[in-house]
Amino acid sequence: MLKEVLENVRRKEPLIHNMTNYVTVNDVANVVLAIGASPIMADDVEEVEEITSICQGLNINIGTLNKRTILAMIKAGRKANELEHPVVLDPVGVGASQLRTQTAFELIENVHFNVIKGNISEIKVLAFKQGMSHGVDANIEDTVTEENLEQSIAFVKDFACQTNSIIVVTGAIDLVVDKQRCFVIRNGEKEMSKITGTGCQLSALITAFISANEDQMLNAVAGAVCTMGLAGEIAKKNMLETDGNSTYRHRIIDAIYLMDGETLEKGAKYEIR
Repeated sequence: MLKEVLENVRRKEPLIHNMTNYVTVNDVANVVLAIGASPIMADDVEEVEEITSICQGLNINIGTLNKRTILAMIKAGRKANELEHPVVLDPVGVGASQLRTQTAFELIENVHFNVIKGNISEIKVLAFKQGMSHGVDANIEDTVTEENLEQSIAFVKDFACQTNSIIVVTGAIDLVVDKQRCFVIRNGEKEMSKITGTGCQLSALITAFISANEDQMLNAVAGAVCTMGLAGEIAKKNMLETDGNSTYRHRIIDAIYLMDGETLEKGAKYEIR
């Protein structure tokens, strides 16, 4: 199942429009290339509709939000909806400021997102339309654990029903949820949190996967999440004693570049509930 969705990305080579933040834009471009897709970055309101029109998927990330790009994001999202292209939202830091929170709500109101991806604190802000997240990290009391797993799945499924979107909750345990099914994924390494941008890279990976697998989007999203987590595991095994987080970042991208369907199928750690 996951082997097929990865191979479809390699074979179809979708062009992905990334409206992402300037902290991680280079790594986002490289991870899209590593998975076999092609990246394009454009956020000026005068060209986003044209750029979206020539792409197969749209990735919107509000990590370095500014008022100049809000309208551009909405216009690009609406154009993607019109063309029935898959759209992903990464509401980075929603709840940390009024501008971010209002913008996320405005985006969801104006654009249908096939996938909304965030940590559990960010997803709760969107679901309850109130509260504060802890910067771009999850509040510790919101962490998905084995003890609250069933409760967390029920909450996220309810939000998936409200939005008609696939919801991805990232953390030590990742959840990939639609109205009926949930992939509980346990790939990854804690050291990945020491690298800026792994979440942004994941949003771009998800966009590439669903753009190449529109007929099986839930499986595709799960494949992207497992790919990222497994790459973190492989990269850690390849680290030397003198390597630090900068090398780890490069080794993760290398692991994605070298990932094949058999490796993903063998290394993916998930269950479906």
